[in-house]
Amino acid sequence: MPKSRIRKKADYTPPPAKQAQALKLSNRAWVAPVMLAMFLIGLAWIVVFYVTDGSLPIDSLDNWNIVVGFGFIAAGFGVSTQWK
Repeated sequence: MPKSRIRKKADYTPPPAKQAQALKLSNRAWVAPVMLAMFLIGLAWIVVFYVTDGSLPIDSLDNWNIVVGFGFIAAGFGVSTQWK
């Protein structure tokens, strides 16, 4: 009786190669300078308010000047979420 042929099968078949997807990179060079500017403006606003005993930056806002300063700082944190 003739001997049957043995089929050779590859031990490992690598998965099909995936095509590289183009990454959409946008230029976000503006984020770091704007973020730092917001932080510094907010800090300067609060420091000026305390150093001038409330007469500057805007006299009519009284203690709301602190809120404005922290608003600039919060805006800086908001801008920092765009940093990659």
